[in-house]
Amino acid sequence: MNTEDKMKIISAVELASVSNVSNLTNDRIEALAGGHGMLNMAIHTVANVITEELLKGNTLSIEFADVRRLPVADIMEKAIKVAKKSGADGANAALITASIMYLAGSAAQVGIPAGNRKLGATARMLAGVDRSGVAAIPTAKMNNKISAFPAVLAVNQALLDGTLTSVNGNNVPDFVGDSPLYGHSALGEDTVWPEMAVNGARIGTEAMMQAMAGAGMIPHPFTCAVLGSAAILEIIHPDAEVPEGEGTYGRTTSVYLVGKSAVKTAGLPEKVHLKVLGTEFDTAKLIGDIGLILKDIGAPSVIGMMAFDEIFSIFEERIVGSSGGYGNSPMGHVGAYAIIGMKALVENKGDVEKTAKQIIEEKKLHSFNPEVAFCSINTVCRKANELHSGPITKMLIDATEPARAHAIHWRALYTLEELEKGTSLEDIVRALDDKKVETTEKYASAIFTKDYGQPIEIKVRKIAAAARRTSKLAKKYWSFDPLVDITVKRGNETVELNGLSHDIIPKVVKGNSEYEDVRWAISFASAVANELSLNGCNTLNVIVPAAVASAMKLYEPKEAASIVEEAGYISRAIPGGKMAATKVAKLALDIVNYNA
Repeated sequence: MNTEDKMKIISAVELASVSNVSNLTNDRIEALAGGHGMLNMAIHTVANVITEELLKGNTLSIEFADVRRLPVADIMEKAIKVAKKSGADGANAALITASIMYLAGSAAQVGIPAGNRKLGATARMLAGVDRSGVAAIPTAKMNNKISAFPAVLAVNQALLDGTLTSVNGNNVPDFVGDSPLYGHSALGEDTVWPEMAVNGARIGTEAMMQAMAGAGMIPHPFTCAVLGSAAILEIIHPDAEVPEGEGTYGRTTSVYLVGKSAVKTAGLPEKVHLKVLGTEFDTAKLIGDIGLILKDIGAPSVIGMMAFDEIFSIFEERIVGSSGGYGNSPMGHVGAYAIIGMKALVENKGDVEKTAKQIIEEKKLHSFNPEVAFCSINTVCRKANELHSGPITKMLIDATEPARAHAIHWRALYTLEELEKGTSLEDIVRALDDKKVETTEKYASAIFTKDYGQPIEIKVRKIAAAARRTSKLAKKYWSFDPLVDITVKRGNETVELNGLSHDIIPKVVKGNSEYEDVRWAISFASAVANELSLNGCNTLNVIVPAAVASAMKLYEPKEAASIVEEAGYISRAIPGGKMAATKVAKLALDIVNYNA
């Protein structure tokens, strides 16, 4: 084949691959644009709105002003409207907007008593939704999901038992209760509210941890802390001053004491740091403020809380969410870098090139597969940019486009050259999936070695479908019932985990002492297995080879698509690859055949 024909085929395949971002993933990216399943599109579009306002020099401050409406309300209203357009209902739009506004620099509360304003309450009212008790707020889906009811129940039981504070209201004299002698003096500020803050946050957080464990869920420190905080903040005076030594008078309220107690109870780090910029946050203030937002926000749904988790998946300490972490999750989770990008772009005074470079360099070092990470961010941002274009989605597209272009080009060139040599299409796809496994092993081993300060090596020995099920679906798409064998080495220790998912994990969780000595290795192995099982977020290993084979006229598009899906032992994690490969292959062939 001459050079011109090769160039025409490569060009056709590249153009066909990017013609519709829906073909780049097995996840239903078009559905996400309507809020079906997840709300990360709203994260990106709201970040666009807020960043645009900040770059214009507009303020996001919630002020203690004697006015009916603050200027910031216009920004919040615009953001809420965009969130709804992006698939969020009122309560979820309020939650997403308030959370991003807070991280952008808005105060969670200001003022007492008249003119008192809360960020969460303001967002809820602008969204036009009713207030709901904290008991109605769910956790995000973490296999199962529960509500904050256990925290509310435990805190209210403590009220009945008289264990929240040493002060009994029956002993408070007339004209003392509900007065400045109580609220602005020793009784309230030095005794009642500090005791209620510390005890209530501890009780609520512990209750959430116990309840999550009872539902077969790993007790999640961040979730338990913020919902435990929200439960006591429904009761305690949230604007009360704290005792001397606990904070600056006029700037530190009981909300901080609540957060401090919840952080200690949940075992969260005292400080967390923003990825890319390294900005330090006081975790007690963060958790208390988020709890305050939640107690006022209304009744978000489970997918609203999943978006909430991804908004706060921005810290180096990885306290919540997945999109700021090492693994590449389904498209619906991608959201953290919209917030990180917002903070960095504002810090860099709108310098897109500098911000893009910072994000790319940081993500390269903190991903099990940076190529997949960049393609995922690019895909989500392109779809979000259709809903509401703005500086964040544009910057992230620009940042990740070189990686996406490279990922498509090298696969197209490799496939063409191998087909010319006589290598079968099946073997080409298997080799590409082998490379994906090797990449994940390499990056995961390096990351864990750095994190744990000792050599960690992870090797995938087998991945197959239908470990224990007989259905056709489970036999074809391995992620639904994975049979995974992995070896983990730590220094001189080696553990072979055969049947990781269907055999070893259940035995360890159920307390089989025979397997207790391999527990340490399970987390390392599971991180890699999860990365590969969620591989459906990226279809390049099937669509590009199918398109090249069709453009070379070796196979009809449907035939090529069937071959690549069958050969893609990793890529065939979930359904969707065959359909995408067919579309891309047909378009590539049409481009090659076109005559002006």
